[in-house]
Amino acid sequence: MSEVLTEIRDSILTITLNRPEKRNALNDALIDSLKNTLKNADADENLRAIVIKGAGKDFCSGADLSALQKIAESDVMENLWDAENLMELLALIRKIKIPVIAAVHGRALAGGCGLATACDIVLAAKSARFGYPEVKIGFVPAMVMAILRRNLSEKRSFELATQGFDFSADEAEKFGVINRIFEDQTFETDVQDYISVYEKVSRSAVVLSKKLLYQMDGMNFQTALETGAEVNTIARLTEDCQKGIARFLNKD
Repeated sequence: MSEVLTEIRDSILTITLNRPEKRNALNDALIDSLKNTLKNADADENLRAIVIKGAGKDFCSGADLSALQKIAESDVMENLWDAENLMELLALIRKIKIPVIAAVHGRALAGGCGLATACDIVLAAKSARFGYPEVKIGFVPAMVMAILRRNLSEKRSFELATQGFDFSADEAEKFGVINRIFEDQTFETDVQDYISVYEKVSRSAVVLSKKLLYQMDGMNFQTALETGAEVNTIARLTEDCQKGIARFLNKD
């Protein structure tokens, strides 16, 4: 059985985590399959957006028992390699040119919550649950903290990382962990409607916007403005912008 399933509808790629019997828990095979699928998608100039969702009842429950057993039995270097494998996946999502969107139903916990948080946009079903419970077993949500700290306030990030409680979609939206909540009964349709926007806007403008947004991390204000001016200039010269200006000028 394939660890991930893929489907392209129009210009949207849907990647489904396909370990429903394990609540789509992360292991080496799933992480590697997800990385390879994302890399292949990044090379497809026809795609406008990527959706990651889970098969079965949950989005992703974090590491499975075999992965935890491996951690317990591995030495320092083996554990470092294992951590870096997940790190590469989280970093890759930001490097993918087009939007990567998590569609979360059921539970997104620990590494699964980290995977969702790493995506550019997070959409959630009303009944979805989130959490970073790593501290309950002496673990640290260490890599996702780099993302949390860029998305949330310092105090909220501290609370979520050190208390380990799970929280509802409504709370996740209030915290700033997710973008939108949709009703369970219409979740799949609402997700498709939301993502369809990327079929209507300029692909090149979205690609440049995503790259610029994350490139600005750590820049001072002046450097960010100067980088923005450079990207603005590049955008003006793209085919999409030239056509867009022409359509605007030729309006009756």
